[in-house]
Amino acid sequence: MYALVDGNNFYVSCERVFRPDLNGRPVIVLSNNDGCAIARSNEAKALGVKMGAPWLGIRHLEEKEGLVALSANFALYGDMSDRMMSLVAGLGHQQEIYSIDESFVDISGIRGDLTDRSRRLRQRVLDWTGLPTCVGIGPTKTLAKLANHIAKTAERKPGSYPAEFSQVCNLAAMEREALQQVLAATEVREVWGVGPRIGQQLEAEGIKTVLDLTQLDLATVRRRWSVVLERTVRELQGTPCVDLEEAPPAKKEIACTRSFGRAVMDLGELEEAVTTFASRAAEKLRRQGSHAGQVLTFVRTSPFRPDKQYSRSIIVPLLRPTADTAALVEGALMGLRTIYRSGYKFAKAGVMLVDLSDACVEQGELDFEEGHGEGRCRLMTAMDALNRRYGRGTVIIGSAGTGEMPRNWAMRQERRTPRYTTRIGEIPVGKA
Repeated sequence: MYALVDGNNFYVSCERVFRPDLNGRPVIVLSNNDGCAIARSNEAKALGVKMGAPWLGIRHLEEKEGLVALSANFALYGDMSDRMMSLVAGLGHQQEIYSIDESFVDISGIRGDLTDRSRRLRQRVLDWTGLPTCVGIGPTKTLAKLANHIAKTAERKPGSYPAEFSQVCNLAAMEREALQQVLAATEVREVWGVGPRIGQQLEAEGIKTVLDLTQLDLATVRRRWSVVLERTVRELQGTPCVDLEEAPPAKKEIACTRSFGRAVMDLGELEEAVTTFASRAAEKLRRQGSHAGQVLTFVRTSPFRPDKQYSRSIIVPLLRPTADTAALVEGALMGLRTIYRSGYKFAKAGVMLVDLSDACVEQGELDFEEGHGEGRCRLMTAMDALNRRYGRGTVIIGSAGTGEMPRNWAMRQERRTPRYTTRIGEIPVGKA
């Protein structure tokens, strides 16, 4: 038995915890460089704001409808997520953090009323963090995900489902007839694992609801679509096929890319940006216990500007797999200097670490080489610890710049709220 706990409109909800004046108002959170909407309040959805809508296309709603647009505050969202997940873990035996605002919890064998237990957990999260959540319960992860969708929809759109399904929906507690009615009222595209393309194909075959999908012959599903969709159908029928992952699998590639706040033409500024990106990618690499054998660097101009266009990438193989920030930055800068061309207005750059391997696979006999070995590992560990404790960028590679001068390549975040929970200087202070 699984429960899926999901934060409602998570980024917007995090902002509202510290800005109660935003409650009841249409609010969106914008992506990097304030480009497009990546989170919307229910009020913003009611105005017709779509996920991914460009800010320039909906900006008129700011004055016309009172739409509030905020720059993404990822430091705040990450910290609030940690607080929420620590509470959600108490719901069951094991937890799989699926995304920043979602986690599956194994509640198998827990006695008592699981619906009531989930409602009490939801209230605890709301009381202790201020974040509203919805809970879906089912005998498989796919059914738990579907139940969570029903719980959110019943809360947001009264009348779409029975009122008792609002906020917490337990499909496992339903009688067969009631369950079939709910499945028949839910579109097939709402199933976890059924994307727009597969959903369109299913609807063309007359399979429009989740109930229709559960009644398909498994052999036919496998032959006409895929083994993946067959597994999804089995899960909808109540047969567990997807296990809980206590630890996320290691990534096969690690990237850090950014669009610039303003066009960049100078090589020195690009070197600062690429150094910063490679350093952040290196931190992620060490966090998952991997080494990289190659570094990919790319730069490109904006296809949306009437300037001359240029886009190029290059892969630089390293002498040996490493997680050393200095070595990875050196490889990234070597690639950048090779592909850089003057006279272009660059809009984006990035670094990707590829050819990843487990950090425990070492050529021990080479550890005496200068710049490698146990000493460098301790240095990287110390650097990561300082940056975690005192904030990102406390200790950096010299080619990243001092940060004293304004950086054209830095993201635009003109509407970002304070990082209330992670920066002591940004804690709200009231008048005595």
